[in-house]
Amino acid sequence: MNSKKILVIGSNSFSGSHFVAEALRGGHQVWATSRSRELDPVFLPYLWLDPARGEPLANQANFSFQAIDLNSQLSQLLELVDRVQPSHVVNFAAQGMVAESWFNPTHWYRTNVVSQVALHDALRQRPFLEKYLHVTTPEVYGSTDGGWIREHNQFAPSTPYAVSRAACDLHLHSFQKAYGFPVVFTRAANVYGPGQQLYRIIPRALLSARTGKPMQLHGGGYSERCFIHISDVVRATLQLALEAEPGSTWHLSTQEPISIRDLVERICQRCGVAFDSVVEESGERLGKDQSYLLDSTAIREKFGWSDQVRLDEGFSETLAWVDSHLDQLQTLPWTYQHKV
Repeated sequence: MNSKKILVIGSNSFSGSHFVAEALRGGHQVWATSRSRELDPVFLPYLWLDPARGEPLANQANFSFQAIDLNSQLSQLLELVDRVQPSHVVNFAAQGMVAESWFNPTHWYRTNVVSQVALHDALRQRPFLEKYLHVTTPEVYGSTDGGWIREHNQFAPSTPYAVSRAACDLHLHSFQKAYGFPVVFTRAANVYGPGQQLYRIIPRALLSARTGKPMQLHGGGYSERCFIHISDVVRATLQLALEAEPGSTWHLSTQEPISIRDLVERICQRCGVAFDSVVEESGERLGKDQSYLLDSTAIREKFGWSDQVRLDEGFSETLAWVDSHLDQLQTLPWTYQHKV
C-alpha cells in the first residue's frame, strides 16, 4: 500500500484516536487535530505502547498533532491543510451525546452544521484533496423499527443531535452533486472497545461491575443495538477512505442485535456480579430510538470486509483495559462532561 498524507480531524475522539493508530500502523503520514489534547493518555491509543515497535505509535516521524478548535480556529486548520496538502481528510469531529443535545441544541448545530459547512466550503476549493471521509451516524435514520435497512437518505432524526448530523449529511450530498466534492460517508452501529469514554454503556457497566457503584439503565434497557468493536470499524474506515467511490455511503455493523439490558446482564455474568446489585432502572430519555439495525451487506460484498471481533472477545479486551487502569479510572469522571 502506498503511503498517503492523511489529515484526521477530531483525532482525540474515541474512534478518531483508534483510527490514527490504525493509519500509523499502515505506514501512512498522519496529521491529527482536535480542539484539545485529552487530559489522560489512557483514552488515546496512539499514545499506548505498540508491541510491534516497543514504543508509542505517536513517536514516529510521520505523526504530528496540533490542537485546533473547528468552531473558532478554522483559519489555523486551513493553514495546516495548505501546508500539508493532504490527499485524504477523515473527519470524526462532532458534538456527540444525544440526551444532552436537548439542553444546549445551539452548541450541537454550531459544531455539527455551521462549522462543518465552512470547512467543506474551503476544502472543496483545494485541488489536491482526493477523498474526504465523513464519519456520521445511524441516528439520522431515527429508529429502524421496520428491520434491517440499507444505505439511503430517508432521514427521520428524532433529537437535536440527530437533526444536526442529518443536516450536515444533506449539505455534503449537495456539495457532491454540485461540485463533485469527493465525500464518502460511513455510519457505524454502536462502537465500543478499550479507551472508550467512561460514560458509554460498556465501559460504564464494566466499571460498575468491578466497583459496585450503581449505574442507571434508561427505560429498563429494552432498546436494541448492534455493538461493533472499534478495531473492525477503523479497519473498514481506512479501507473506505482509500478505496471507496466518492458519493458513496457505507454501513459498518455486526449482524447480531442485542438489547441494552441483555448486554449489561452478560457483562455482569462475565464479572461475576448480580445484575440487580449494580443496575438502577430509570425513565427513558427523550427521543430515544428503539433500534438501529444497519444492513452492512454492501461493504461485505464490495470490499470483503467482515466484523472479526465477537462480543464476548470484545468484552474481555475492554475489561482487561479497565482492570489494568482501574485505580486511575476511578479518579476520572464517569458522566458526560460538556465542553462548550
